[in-house]
Amino acid sequence: MRHLKFAPSWLRFVIIFLLAMGILFRFFNLDGKVYWHDETYTSLRISGYTKTEVKQQIFNGRVIARESFAQFQGTNPEKSLNDTIMSLAKQDSQHPPLYYIIARLWMEIFGNSVTAIRSLSACISLLVFPCVYWLCRELFNVPLSVPGVAIALMAISPIHLVYAQEAQEYILWLVTILLSSASLLRAIRLEYELAKERQKPDSFTIWSIYAVTLAISLYTFLWSAFVAVAHGIYVMITAKFKFTETVRTYLLASLVSFLAFMPWITVVIGDYFQFLISADKTTIQSDLIPLFPFLLMQLSRIFFDVGLKAENSLGYLIALVFLTLVGYSIYFICRSTNYKVWSFIIILIVVPALPLILRDLIAGSIRSSAEAYLIPSYLGIQLAVAYLLATQLYNASVSRRRIWHIIMALVVICGLISSKVSSQAETWWNKDMNYGNPQVAQIINQSNRPLLISDALGNNYGHVFSLSYLLEAKVRFLLVNNQKIPKIPDGFTDVFLLNPSEAWGKTIEKKYKFKTDIVYSDNYYSIWKLTKTRNLRQRNTSLNNKLSATL
Repeated sequence: MRHLKFAPSWLRFVIIFLLAMGILFRFFNLDGKVYWHDETYTSLRISGYTKTEVKQQIFNGRVIARESFAQFQGTNPEKSLNDTIMSLAKQDSQHPPLYYIIARLWMEIFGNSVTAIRSLSACISLLVFPCVYWLCRELFNVPLSVPGVAIALMAISPIHLVYAQEAQEYILWLVTILLSSASLLRAIRLEYELAKERQKPDSFTIWSIYAVTLAISLYTFLWSAFVAVAHGIYVMITAKFKFTETVRTYLLASLVSFLAFMPWITVVIGDYFQFLISADKTTIQSDLIPLFPFLLMQLSRIFFDVGLKAENSLGYLIALVFLTLVGYSIYFICRSTNYKVWSFIIILIVVPALPLILRDLIAGSIRSSAEAYLIPSYLGIQLAVAYLLATQLYNASVSRRRIWHIIMALVVICGLISSKVSSQAETWWNKDMNYGNPQVAQIINQSNRPLLISDALGNNYGHVFSLSYLLEAKVRFLLVNNQKIPKIPDGFTDVFLLNPSEAWGKTIEKKYKFKTDIVYSDNYYSIWKLTKTRNLRQRNTSLNNKLSATL
């Protein structure tokens, strides 16, 4: 690998151009996409309120405007930072508090708008570039070529753009994975260099950065535990499965990280047992997709993503092309690098994804919301492809070098096209539960004085909050709890019912003698239009006209 030289001037220009485009795309149209179900829960946790408190205050059978939701979608004077942490501990402990603490402090400065909260993720995503540069320097030990190409690929990667514009913790998790991985490789390298020079290493100084970054990663996302397992396997492989000094210090550093995370582990365990004994076991449901097509589409979305659905045949064909590229990249890196290099990448791809795959392999399908758990795998794949492309730019054969120039150009073009399409779209595949919100909002907003009725059953809570960001100020909401029969007031031209259960819908229809027509439906929810209000208005208008004619 040391035969690689600094990148030529044309490649440096391309890297700088792609980096600039990646930054631009990250901050473009931040408020243009649907603020979907999971993001509304992020804002709820930041506000410090719990779902139970929200149900008591607005799911109470009274007619409200969309302004009533604002109190529960950002910082407010009634709740403090401690309430934000307690809200997570009580109802959402699967999400550690670090991102939410940062987000609350950020929103206290920049406000509660969609642009403000998403700009935090966009800013955090900029840390990916120096972090991946550090990781590549530690892993490959080469000058600018490989780190530069890796930065360029990640700058225009559609999958990274998705999480860089999401009000969730996943892009911060990617940064912590990069930091902990780079600090691990640094610690191993320093211990090896000092041992080679027959100097006694200062284990505390060398491993403290890794211990801190791993603890930060754990406080960002629970799945970091599997990244830590991957690191442990890698340390054992590099030590040739001997209990060396490096292994001992690694175990000690990892132990310190997990001890630092212990307060939240106890919260998670307690919440899990509370879940087992609780009567309310409603969970977030999402599409179940066959495992192999899901993995194939997610692999393709690392490099090319124009919003094609998983069942699209063209999407499968494109995915097979990128599968070939990734497969050859892994083969090439295994053939041309030391086992300490390729084993790190293979382990990073496989180990964090393996529990997810095994769980869903038993079930025969995988949840469409599971794509974020594969972020370590995306990273490993991109490192392998970056190494392949960077090294082939220096291939001794001119003809082969030209072929790889074309391949790299195609990968770059795919990334730029994907980023442009994604940045301008109203909705995207990752917002699966609320993918149809723009269409639903358009239907409701066409009415003069619309009323939207819903209850808090299942995912309806998140649907209502997500829709509130797209509905106009004239729309009113009538929200009830436990499927109580709402008291529908007069004065509305159109009444809509969001995702009613069959029994609840029939009860409302029978009591008010409504005629119901479905106006929108997808895999997650449906919108029904109740037509009695309009019929009565038309009948009253007709009677008034007859009376006027008689007089």
